[in-house]
Amino acid sequence: MRWEVARDLDQVHGLPRSSVFETLYRTGTWEAVERGRGDRKAWLEAAHRMLEERAGRPLPPLHEEWRASQRTIEPNLRLVRELRASHKLAILSNADISLRERLEGDIGIHHLFDDIVCSAEVGMAKPEPAIFVLAAERLGLEPRECVFVDDLDTNVDAARQVGMQAVLFRVDKGDDLRAQLAGLGVAPRR
Repeated sequence: MRWEVARDLDQVHGLPRSSVFETLYRTGTWEAVERGRGDRKAWLEAAHRMLEERAGRPLPPLHEEWRASQRTIEPNLRLVRELRASHKLAILSNADISLRERLEGDIGIHHLFDDIVCSAEVGMAKPEPAIFVLAAERLGLEPRECVFVDDLDTNVDAARQVGMQAVLFRVDKGDDLRAQLAGLGVAPRR
């Protein structure tokens, strides 16, 4: 997630801190969408209305701008390509039903992973313990054999509670995923 972009959008538009993020992802509407039970269009429209209410004025589509700013992290993609030869890899994402299409069509990285667990497809979301267990099972692994990486500490804590090793990775804080994983013994095998 491009947290710095969300912060900049909040600041530039005079919004309280975390407004872009909270109006998009801290609502009951999102909780339904990320579990495959809500309407994506209604969620986005409601989020924009809430953002304008916070601002007290009309705003451009800031959520779209933030979502469009999301991009791959090239050093991490190199690491994924290197790990692929010796490790099972999966994406576990709280996402709306468009995730798979975005990974295949827009981003083109789906082929780098053994599995993609999308919350909207499986009807549960992080930090629910069952979704971590499901992700491990779909790889044919026990949770204790997995290392989970996320940018939210609540998800990292939840993964640890089911027995996974876990890493809090924030690109906006300068974290180095390769070094973090190496510290847990996860490195490409030559």
